[in-house]
Amino acid sequence: MSSEAHADAGTRPQRSVPEGRDLTLDLTRVACVVLVVFVHILFTGVGRGPDGSLVIERTVEGEAWFNAASWIADIMPLFFVVGGFAARAGWNSAQRRGETADGFVRLRLARLARPALAVFVFFAAVLGAAALLDIDPLLVDTVAIGVGSPLWFLAAYLLAQALAPRMIRLHHRFGWGVPAALLAGAVATDALRFLIAGELLGLPHVDPQGFVLGQELFGLPNVLFVWLFAQQIGFFLFDGWFARRRVWQLLGLVAAGYLAIWGLVSLGGYSWNMLANQWPPTVPLALLAVVQAATLTLLKAPLTALMRTRAAQGVVLLIGSRLMTVYLWHLPVIMILIGIQLVLPIPMPVPGSAAWWWTRVPFLLLVLATVWALSLWLVRFERTPPLGRPAFPAATPVAVVLFVLPVLAITAYGIDAALATVALVATVLALGLTGGFGAPRGAEVRV
Repeated sequence: MSSEAHADAGTRPQRSVPEGRDLTLDLTRVACVVLVVFVHILFTGVGRGPDGSLVIERTVEGEAWFNAASWIADIMPLFFVVGGFAARAGWNSAQRRGETADGFVRLRLARLARPALAVFVFFAAVLGAAALLDIDPLLVDTVAIGVGSPLWFLAAYLLAQALAPRMIRLHHRFGWGVPAALLAGAVATDALRFLIAGELLGLPHVDPQGFVLGQELFGLPNVLFVWLFAQQIGFFLFDGWFARRRVWQLLGLVAAGYLAIWGLVSLGGYSWNMLANQWPPTVPLALLAVVQAATLTLLKAPLTALMRTRAAQGVVLLIGSRLMTVYLWHLPVIMILIGIQLVLPIPMPVPGSAAWWWTRVPFLLLVLATVWALSLWLVRFERTPPLGRPAFPAATPVAVVLFVLPVLAITAYGIDAALATVALVATVLALGLTGGFGAPRGAEVRV
């Protein structure tokens, strides 16, 4: 390189954003995760009453406006829509490089399992220590179930991404027939869960917000039907189907989607709280995916303008590089920070009081800052090295099943030391089978 070229390289601004990357989707992912963190903070109502007694409640659920707000605040369908867009882009790039579906899936397994590895070590160690120290099991279970609740996403998202190459082929061949079939499957699953299951198990019809384990298990097929539906909507977003619609058509989709959801919760027995419809996922969340894809398209112009600013790019790229760390660790951090307040003790407002509400945004910033500090070390788990070779030809599907099953068990039954240990061992095996710990020196495999 000539001296002129060196000088030019030193003075020209370096491109930090890959050519052709849609930063509005990165912004959407970051906004979704930050909103999830904030909603969990609103759920965590821990403080002291006027007499100094400990108060523990799910504060925001007691607010009259919460059910209506959940129709906007539940953005998990949008996360799967954006995931579908990213899967289409990633699969196209992989095909141009001559890579296989197996390599595509192994890379996505590594991107989820490596960050999960650290959090499973944490849960296994902390819950194991709690058992040895004979801490009140009821208190441990209450905290552990809440802290482990976001882990369902690992299983659902990996299943959707692992099936993406096949679902993309079906998308090319059948178009809207694929989401139509998935929606029909979701409707049939809900019918089985809420109607037939009650007869088979001798259970009364139960609102989705109520927890009846036997009935809940009948809804597990919707982990595929609903989230694959949302991912298919992301394929249409990638194709430009939503972008080709006029503004009035997109507004019509939003209105029709919300009207259909209103009909379902009014007549079909679904919960008015969309977060209660999230596990196992139900038909209203599938409809919410269409609503949110249309809304995202309507907001495309202002979001694009925002992402032209250096400040927005910096925040999105910083948080985006630690997104799984923020998602997986924010609830443990919330609980640790609350525990510190209780032990010191630091004055804590009564949950639901004006002071409590005013401190929620500062507490959000404190949580994000703490997670960022942790991420300085944890971010290494989000960096995926060149993957090694799979242990045997069918190693990838075996690894996906190994990783997913303990996470589904944790979501259904709650996390304890035994399940955390099983999940940890399964994650290590899944990464080992698929080369997720990195290739030996001189034996890198490009995926």
